[in-house]
Amino acid sequence: MSATTEAVRRSPPRKAAARASRPASGLREMKKLDKRQRIRAAARELFSKLGYESATLRQIARRAHVGLGTLFNYADDKRDLVFLIFNQELDALAEQATHAARGEGAIIDQLAAFFRVYYREFSRELNLARILLQELTFYSHGKQAAEFQNHRQRLVGRIEDLIRAAQRGGQIRADQDAALVARYIFFVYSSAIRWWIGGDRPDPDQGVDEFRELLTLQMHGLAGPAG
Repeated sequence: MSATTEAVRRSPPRKAAARASRPASGLREMKKLDKRQRIRAAARELFSKLGYESATLRQIARRAHVGLGTLFNYADDKRDLVFLIFNQELDALAEQATHAARGEGAIIDQLAAFFRVYYREFSRELNLARILLQELTFYSHGKQAAEFQNHRQRLVGRIEDLIRAAQRGGQIRADQDAALVARYIFFVYSSAIRWWIGGDRPDPDQGVDEFRELLTLQMHGLAGPAG
């Protein structure tokens, strides 16, 4: 039998084996996704019920019906678990915020509408939101860190798009760096929402009103009249 004939004869089993491996690979991915979702749900429940300090990794693993070693495949520590909870939701929030901003005219109204989505969402789960806002400072290491950092860059990019449009419309000086302005607005929001959520009974509408006042102060400036 020639080498060519032998190769042709053997090729069908190899193709069949490749086809057989695809369902197995898909099943593994489904199992991984199921474990991830169970860990997210368990962490959300126990952080909300027991508090961030009291809930332990072992309790979360037990509630998720996974081993502690398996949990560490998805998160390095409790801080990482907080971002495992939120990372899956943040891009959807940013999309909602962008859509909300499109219905407004003035740039301050657009930004207020944009961030109102976050204030209202965080007000629904105050305990978890407080943990998130507390823990995200200097968050750059951990299994979930890269995904969170990428989201934050995309969020600032969405703000930059609003700023560029406002510059084209003459609402903001065109000689200002839109990327820097967007980053500044994100910094204002980051500080304002921490101030707001630290209150006893934070009201999202009141929080947005205060954020708007800060933006208005920036847009109008603090300079006194000439002379």
